[in-house]
Amino acid sequence: MFIHRVRLFRLLGFDVFVDASWLMLAALICWTLATGVFPVEVPDLRTSVYWWMGVCATVGLFASIVFHELMHSVIARRFQMPIRGITLFIFGGVAEMTSEPTSPMGEFLMAAAGPAASLALSFIFAALASTAGGSAEAAPVVGVLAYLGTLNRVLGLFNLVPAFPLDGGRMLRAALWAWRKDLTWATRIAAGAGNGFGTMLIAFGLFRLLEGAIVEGLWLFLIGMFVRGASSGAYRQTLAQQIFAGHRIRQFMTPRPIVVAPELPLDELVENFVYRYHHKAFPVVSLGEPIGIVEVARVAQLDRTLWHERRVADVMAALNPDMVISPDAEVLAAIAQMQRTRTSRLLVVSQGQLVGILALRDLLELLALKLELEGHYLGRTSEGSPRPHGNSVHL
Repeated sequence: MFIHRVRLFRLLGFDVFVDASWLMLAALICWTLATGVFPVEVPDLRTSVYWWMGVCATVGLFASIVFHELMHSVIARRFQMPIRGITLFIFGGVAEMTSEPTSPMGEFLMAAAGPAASLALSFIFAALASTAGGSAEAAPVVGVLAYLGTLNRVLGLFNLVPAFPLDGGRMLRAALWAWRKDLTWATRIAAGAGNGFGTMLIAFGLFRLLEGAIVEGLWLFLIGMFVRGASSGAYRQTLAQQIFAGHRIRQFMTPRPIVVAPELPLDELVENFVYRYHHKAFPVVSLGEPIGIVEVARVAQLDRTLWHERRVADVMAALNPDMVISPDAEVLAAIAQMQRTRTSRLLVVSQGQLVGILALRDLLELLALKLELEGHYLGRTSEGSPRPHGNSVHL
């Protein structure tokens, strides 16, 4: 989900990241507040004051979102649900769970913690604004506090909408899960609500665009697309957890993969391996031990006239722990490692020897096949009636 993110700090044991998309959003919010919102809400101030108000409100927004997600993460940790970190991105923030919830009560309380935190902040900011005084000197402070109070109230109430992946959707899923004892069914219903809510936002956004409200309409459209996109994977992800849970990598890896030597010239690599086996990457082995992996994309970046001069060792990625996994590790752990390292294949190594290769593409194809055979492929039953999908991301 996150392409360019930077770790900012660690808070209560959780790493806090910011995605480049949120930085662009923050700049846009600051500009909008300084030039459009605060001059109307708090008139007759200097331009520099409006800009300071915009900066302070944007920082307050950042802190509010972090607090919202931090409350999710603290409760998740209380119920043994591992959180990889907190990331701010263009549509707000997300506490990144690495597995499904452990119980309906745990998920319900974790989901409820975020809106509760935002509504509590809304009350605090509103109380501070009311006690800050009505003097002209206090007007900028009151304006920022009132804005943050309103913003947190909107954030809290919006997230209570019972539509996955919003917090209200997670609360709905937890309640349905507790009722029927069926996480898959509960996910399907909550994700369907998310799909419907996203469609409604898209339609309303298009309506506002036709009315001439360009910015509002565009945001509603984009948020609707995000909600639909996030909900579209939850059902499949839940099924994937069930399908792969408890299975070991040795069951799904490709054994005895085609390997190449580090001293192999690149032109021979292309002619004798790439064109013959049609793989996009090959493990590099020296004296029986894996030392790296060479990708066709890296070779393609090199001038073709130099292929006969360069060796595999010149362009391969040297082996590191993120590339390697044990054949006895669980498949879900491998998927999490691929997501964390943004790679699509892992070398399966046992006692220093390469015994196989695990490709994300193969897992996805197997998952699609299993879902199709079980009547759940892309959320459809065997009779072809559509079913909604979902994802485990929450705001």
